[in-house]
Amino acid sequence: MTEPEAPAARSRRRRPRLLIALLGAVVVLAILVVGGTALYINVIKEDAPEEFSLAQPSGSETVAPAGSLSGAWAIAPGSEVGYRVKEILFGQDTTAAGRTKEVSGSLTIDGLRASQASFTVRMASVTSDETRRDNQFRGRIMDTGTFPTATFTLAEPVDIGTVPTDSKTTRSVTAKGDLTLRGTTNRVTMTLQSRWDGTSIRTVGQLPVVFADYGIPNPSFPGISTEDHGIMEVSLIFTRSSAPPSPNP
Repeated sequence: MTEPEAPAARSRRRRPRLLIALLGAVVVLAILVVGGTALYINVIKEDAPEEFSLAQPSGSETVAPAGSLSGAWAIAPGSEVGYRVKEILFGQDTTAAGRTKEVSGSLTIDGLRASQASFTVRMASVTSDETRRDNQFRGRIMDTGTFPTATFTLAEPVDIGTVPTDSKTTRSVTAKGDLTLRGTTNRVTMTLQSRWDGTSIRTVGQLPVVFADYGIPNPSFPGISTEDHGIMEVSLIFTRSSAPPSPNP
């Protein structure tokens, strides 16, 4: 007659089975997280918008802009400002981008140089394709309740070179200015590309922004990590202004 198995022996025999079951559950969970993340990024998530660029004018003919560049200009509807940040979502690379059209500002051109320029962005209006990201942006990251605007003000005049002779000519200039984010101001240098069609001046540019330089908390949170910097993007349209420009501070 076989003696009954001791409880301790039965317990020891169950432990490997339990460990195997737990390891299996962890593996399945990891597969679901990684696979679900890949599905979200590649199928569900909207792609980040393309970087701003100056689209070539329609038509094959070259049109000579009429009039003078000199005078006061104001930011017109259709202008946008935003950010672009690389994210790692549970090991998967993706790009987050937010934008707003709530931007205002002015530009003054004296002869062949831009003597004054500035723009202001309503930060609470910046949105992306993810509500939770936007809530983080308005709250912990940019604290838009305390710091509702971001501004850029030209610090030195910019030479724009000769007046363009056609509507397809693009000018590349370097603008030094003061950028204020989250209440902190730093001197920055931004490379801009501009085109004048005789009616409007269109300008696009990008500027790397290191979060720590502006006291911006790193956007990372559990499951999502980012680099220590992002890109500020601008796409500005200037049209003739009837109001006198504000002087530089």
